[in-house]
Amino acid sequence: MRRRLALSLVAALTFGSGCAKTDEKTEARTIVLWEQEDAIVAPFIDSLFEGFKKLPGNEDLTFVRTHFNTEDQRQQFQTASIAGNAPDLLLSPSDPAGIYSISGFILPVDGLFDMSRFNKPVVEAISLDGKTWGVPLSNGNHLMMFFNRKFAPKAPETSDELAHWCDANARRHGLSSCWAFFMGEPFWLAPWLGAFGGWPIEGRTPTLDTQPMRDTLKFILDLKFKKKHIPMECDYNCMDALFKERKVAFIVNGDWAISTYQKELGKDFGVAKIPKLSATGRWPTPMVSGKYFLLSSKLQGEKLALVQRFIEYAVSEEVQISQVKALSRLPALSKAARSKVILDDPVLKVSMEQILVGKPMPMATEMRAVWDAVRPIFSRVLAEQVSPDEAPAKMQKEAAAKIAEMNE
Repeated sequence: MRRRLALSLVAALTFGSGCAKTDEKTEARTIVLWEQEDAIVAPFIDSLFEGFKKLPGNEDLTFVRTHFNTEDQRQQFQTASIAGNAPDLLLSPSDPAGIYSISGFILPVDGLFDMSRFNKPVVEAISLDGKTWGVPLSNGNHLMMFFNRKFAPKAPETSDELAHWCDANARRHGLSSCWAFFMGEPFWLAPWLGAFGGWPIEGRTPTLDTQPMRDTLKFILDLKFKKKHIPMECDYNCMDALFKERKVAFIVNGDWAISTYQKELGKDFGVAKIPKLSATGRWPTPMVSGKYFLLSSKLQGEKLALVQRFIEYAVSEEVQISQVKALSRLPALSKAARSKVILDDPVLKVSMEQILVGKPMPMATEMRAVWDAVRPIFSRVLAEQVSPDEAPAKMQKEAAAKIAEMNE
């Protein structure tokens, strides 16, 4: 049923030639990789290719790297897989892998790689139905708190401390708001939901009509309307601009933005875990995943063995540590995560501490239905069009309907 669904999602799309036909000998020594990284990451990916080609016997290898945005990569890979023209590898976040796995487009990696050497949460985020569907290159893709040391030399450790700081200092510093996050986007809701003791999905079943969800929505509304500590409306670009323009003291954003803010704020840039929720004594639980190598199911024989050797090189301890230095991204390899490079870097040290209180990003295909159900209703709650007591039941009903639609 799910495989038929996945195929139907892409059967009508027209695939533009991303993998040119080559003679068999050339194709056997060519690795085609599609990625959806920011431009700043491209030189590091290319350095992986060059480093692997320097190993004995690899001098004749050719690498073809193609960039897509995230949604285009998802659509084009599905279409290419149906057409028999899929790339050998994807470098991808974990969430699209759910639809790829049930469609038979990617290989499970159990038995191909030793997954026990990687950090447990980053492996859990790419696991579904008892199988592992990718090899992690980096660990993270998680939310954390960033702050401007010009306003606050130290970040608050609890939500009560944050509220007290906002009441005492936001107006004094002439801030337009005390702090900001991507309002209306459920990915930013998840940490607080976890701190109230909830989570949006259990296995493949949505868990939205819960008291923790009601408490979370009331908490956000209190920040907006009663405490007035966050903007009345703010999407990602708004949040990002407010922080760069020094109009808020704190934001909650992802580790992907660290290098940008380091350049923008310099010595004033600070990082911290999202403050502990005073009402429950629990740490917020951002979703944690990473970036993964996903192997096309077309791979077999010598080509599969070649791709395996390349991935083994990319996740070796030396290369994983070089990734930390180049991109300020945390490695997926457990041994590399304990390296002096990370322990001596206050930014990366805090990022790792945040990961340790996070939860794996659910890979189940039903998660997309959950996001699509929560997003519009969450926005209506923020606009006071739906009450926080009524919204969870509406979210649950909508998610169940979307999943039933998926499975028809």
